[in-house]
Amino acid sequence: MNKVSIIMGIYNCEATLSEAIESILGQTYQEWELIMCDDGSTDATYSVAEKYTKQFSDKMILLKNSVNKGLNYTLNKCLKVATGEYVARMDGDDISLPKRLEKEADFLDTHPEYAIVSTPMIFFDENGDWGRSYSIEKPQKKDFIKHSPVFCHAPCMIRKKAYLDVKGYTVDKRMLRFEDVNLWYKLYSKGYIGYNLSEPLYKMRDDINAVRRRSLRSRMNGVYVTYVGFRLFGFPWYMYRYVVLDFIKHLIKGVIPERLYIFIHKKSVKKW
Repeated sequence: MNKVSIIMGIYNCEATLSEAIESILGQTYQEWELIMCDDGSTDATYSVAEKYTKQFSDKMILLKNSVNKGLNYTLNKCLKVATGEYVARMDGDDISLPKRLEKEADFLDTHPEYAIVSTPMIFFDENGDWGRSYSIEKPQKKDFIKHSPVFCHAPCMIRKKAYLDVKGYTVDKRMLRFEDVNLWYKLYSKGYIGYNLSEPLYKMRDDINAVRRRSLRSRMNGVYVTYVGFRLFGFPWYMYRYVVLDFIKHLIKGVIPERLYIFIHKKSVKKW
């Protein structure tokens, strides 16, 4: 049995999936299994994944949804067959740097008090790396108020027992694209805590396609997730002004012209 199960929901990513899988094959840490679930793709994504699972049948599992169900449902489907003690995330259009799994697994091995470990991300597009994120080292509940999400989802590794304790991802259309934020609220409300390594070990493809997936409707999901999270934490009523501020922030980002959003977004990110 492999110690790390990597769960990957894949959807219409035929052009980038090979690069993502190759980054897992190139890891210095090899005690892993990769579980992919195609979420009703309309392109050749499933065929690309199938080619790899046939070649590496001892390391990879391929599942399939008959129709598009959303990432929360899809990742839960992967979780059901995961056998590892630790569960790592991965997206089908991103890249894990070679020592990502090694450093994350080593951290959880040596820090039993933490259930979550993640890292900052390097942002890239067709022109190369253009920026990076920064993270709070040891997020506390108070950090959810102004700094959510407190962990980058795609680079995270979580103890499977913690995932199961909160019943994985909440399957609700109102949480799509923010299912990770809801997960952090659920884990912390159960007493689990996490840690962010300072070194970026993951590259996120942040291009024009990624921008267009951040629709106004999906941004409103973020407001709903914040509201539900505040209730889960039992925050006092006066703290809900931050939910209103979150709504205003997402509304502005959702309605401004695309070019202006990209300009502001790139200006707000630390250059790589």
